[in-house]
Amino acid sequence: MQVTSKIISTLLAATAMTAAGATALAAPASKPTVAEAERFLADTETRLNKLNNEQARAAWVGSNFITDDTEGIASFFAERFLTASGEAAIGARRFNGLKLSPESARKMMLLQQTLVFADPKEREQYAALQAALNGAYGKAKYCPKKPDGTTGDCMPLGEMEKVLANSRDEAKLKEMWLGWHAQAPAYKSKYVDYIALSNKGAKQMGFPDTGAMWRSQYDMPPEAFAAEMERLWQQVKPLYDSLHTYTRYKLRATYGPDVVPLTGPIPSHLFGNMWSQSWNNLYPILKPATGASSYDLTKVLEQRKTDATQMTKYAEGFYTSLGMQKLPQSFWERSLLTKPRDRDVVCHASAWPLDEKDDVRIKMCITPTAEDFTVIHHELGHIYYFLGYTKQPFLFRNGANDGFHEAIGDTIALSITPGYLKKIGLMDQEPDVTADIPQLLERALSKVAILPFAYSVDKWRWDVYSGKTKPADFDKSWWQLREQYMGMKRPAPGDDATGFDAGAKYHVAADVPYARYFLADMLQFQFHRALCREAGYTGPLNRCSVYGNAKAGAKLQQMLAMGASKPWPEALKAISGEEKIDGNALLEYFAPLKTWLDQQNAAFAAAETK
Repeated sequence: MQVTSKIISTLLAATAMTAAGATALAAPASKPTVAEAERFLADTETRLNKLNNEQARAAWVGSNFITDDTEGIASFFAERFLTASGEAAIGARRFNGLKLSPESARKMMLLQQTLVFADPKEREQYAALQAALNGAYGKAKYCPKKPDGTTGDCMPLGEMEKVLANSRDEAKLKEMWLGWHAQAPAYKSKYVDYIALSNKGAKQMGFPDTGAMWRSQYDMPPEAFAAEMERLWQQVKPLYDSLHTYTRYKLRATYGPDVVPLTGPIPSHLFGNMWSQSWNNLYPILKPATGASSYDLTKVLEQRKTDATQMTKYAEGFYTSLGMQKLPQSFWERSLLTKPRDRDVVCHASAWPLDEKDDVRIKMCITPTAEDFTVIHHELGHIYYFLGYTKQPFLFRNGANDGFHEAIGDTIALSITPGYLKKIGLMDQEPDVTADIPQLLERALSKVAILPFAYSVDKWRWDVYSGKTKPADFDKSWWQLREQYMGMKRPAPGDDATGFDAGAKYHVAADVPYARYFLADMLQFQFHRALCREAGYTGPLNRCSVYGNAKAGAKLQQMLAMGASKPWPEALKAISGEEKIDGNALLEYFAPLKTWLDQQNAAFAAAETK
């Protein structure tokens, strides 16, 4: 995960504003000039850069030494940065309509892609609603009733997720699913108020609603971005449909025809995940009967007593093999790579840029597992992106769009192939080609399964923000989209008027845009294909690793250095020669799996008709 306080990401939150910033809403006394605009940008970037560095350091301390005091310090510096950002966003509006250089015009545009509240009471209300929604989600628990009518031990989300991941008791799965989703209606009214207030903040900056503001952050009109998402989904839908059909047959064999129908949507509580966004926990049910490799990377790492620093060195070695710089010495001195014994920290993996030079850090409690081996390769993708665009002006020190930052590390992770593991001494012998299908299937359960979910979450929110979907229709719209795009249905009927199943997902309650994950999933395969072509690789895309190829590394570095200085299609062209996101790269990667799935599905269909 990228932790960046850069302007575009940070300003998605409600922007604070002082009286001076509020005054800027009034019509200026004199006509602005280009020279004034350039001075404004220079002063703004200097100020925001300084405040950003201060609040980044405070946030780092707050995450690594968790006390009431450090929380207060982090909040103080964050508020100062947001105040200055809000004033800058309002101030930038004065120069709209001036003929500026392309670089300056882009900076002005980036400054204004945010919510702003001129009324302090609205700003306070917005912040209070944000905190209330986050708090309600975090504190929610399912408290099952005992047979005698009393309340049993309450279960937090984490415990319920474990049941969904590991149990094959259909009744228990349904209980957990319904129990968690029953919590969200309690904060539905707050969400409705939040939506209305958020739209006011978006309109203050000239957007029709918050959803349109989100879609405007992709260097194209909002309606064009919505069409682009649908185009991409239609490209990859045949692969998802094959995976969905195969999963249906396997679930039908596991739970019986009374639970899993032969056609139509499948009950969503059966997919091993509370939101059915990842199906990895179904792999024991779905795995092929033959072909799986017995190799266990976790076991190898444990046997070698690989520590956190060595795990990170492996990942650094991948990037340096591409011709990139070694990590700064300060990275090793200041990063947190293991869980401290003397205090609590947030262990969720994250990457941090703390200044405009080379102070980059990782915060992650690394253990010697195959999962963490992949995660640290991913996190260093963020780090090398930070280092790549460090020479850019402040407003351009970010990813080309929010999907790019997540896609870089995932691209490198696609090169963690058996061939790569053998080269670095973690595997003695590459598995036979028959192992490709199990590996591809397991990867598809996360990379392919999430696509319609990631798309439909924001598609639902766009309609909520625009007013097309009213509060009484939240659940009706949510499940129409889930059935249309995911082929799933609610495990049991709900109350459409009061229901709020969408709010059972953190990113909805916390108002975190989700299209970035859909884009990152697409982009990583397109980046991977481009780098493999640059390296001269001609075999199956799923077996390609660009480890050790400086030519591929130079192509990647060229794109990283651009940051957000150009519209993202130009950044995409720099690495791939293509100006449009192309789902065919993902299809090419999973082509052997698609063939295998269709063969299995044909056999299952034939058996059903006998």
